[in-house]
Amino acid sequence: MFATLNPSSVLQIPPLQRFKKLSLSTSFLHGSTPLSFLSKPAPSPPQTLNFLPSIRAMKSLQGRVVCATNDKTVAVEVVRLAPHPKYKRRIRIKKKYQAHDPDNQFKVGDFVELEKCRPISKMKTFLAIPVPARNSKQKVAEAAAGDLGIPLESQQQV
Repeated sequence: MFATLNPSSVLQIPPLQRFKKLSLSTSFLHGSTPLSFLSKPAPSPPQTLNFLPSIRAMKSLQGRVVCATNDKTVAVEVVRLAPHPKYKRRIRIKKKYQAHDPDNQFKVGDFVELEKCRPISKMKTFLAIPVPARNSKQKVAEAAAGDLGIPLESQQQV
């Protein structure tokens, strides 16, 4: 049942000397390996693909200023359309962003473009840029009056 071991041979060698007799055969012991094997491989030149355009997702947003009381900061509400998770109908989703306004030039109701930039504070990572207001009703009225060339009844003298 038991393997026959010669207890006298095992007990004659002290335990520490048993491990000293073991020799490790590796080339890394005591610096015998040249440093060329241990150094990092030479870096290859970076390969740039010129035919692919750079991806600029979510770099700029458009919204309306809803709060301009803070110094050099405006709160901008961005409205986007997204499908409802259950009903799949497109719904308006509003989100407020804090944006940097260095000259305090924006008032409540102004339309601005938010451009992504370096973090200015904990909540501000956008820069507010002015966008011309979308006054479609005024433009339509001006275009209609200018295209006819005929004065309106209210403009005619009696």
